[in-house]
Amino acid sequence: MSSRARNLTFKLVLLGDGRVGKTSLVLRYVNNVFSEKQETTVQASYLTKRLVIGGVPITLSIWDTAGQERFHALGPIYYRDADAALLVYDITDTDTFLRVRKWVKELQQMASKDIVMVIAANKSDLIRSKNYDIQGAESYATTIGAKLFLTSAKSGTGINDVFLDIAARLLQKKKNITTGSQPCSSCTTHPVACCWLK
Repeated sequence: MSSRARNLTFKLVLLGDGRVGKTSLVLRYVNNVFSEKQETTVQASYLTKRLVIGGVPITLSIWDTAGQERFHALGPIYYRDADAALLVYDITDTDTFLRVRKWVKELQQMASKDIVMVIAANKSDLIRSKNYDIQGAESYATTIGAKLFLTSAKSGTGINDVFLDIAARLLQKKKNITTGSQPCSSCTTHPVACCWLK
């Protein structure tokens, strides 16, 4: 009998407007590459990333969706059975954050009620010379049960943290469902090192 933990696979969908850096963000995470001339995603692309959290092997099946309005109607195909959604906006473009709210409403109507949501304020490398207020975004993230991360696909800042948080929260949710246990109070701040209470 093998003592190896079985691999868990979770579906993660990336949502957000075109040109906010969704593809660059996921390529930085999966392949550790960045291109200034990344082509716009048409429909969707699919990548996987394997990682281990607390001895448990996890595979993230990552769906990078097109953000252009003409592909918006295809969104439900990709997130209907998603375990998690990473909502990405361009921190230098307020309109892209406002549209994150529309994606969230759609997720709340069509996706699983317990979908894990995380918001990435991408292109944070561009905010050095300006003072951007992210308190509104942090407040909004809290109201929908999400976390907000400052990310930069260009520099790599925050990228691993976002995906690690998503994977840890998905593992936490899976343990909660299978064992009937509840996460301890430190789970919200340190989900990777969380203990479980019966």
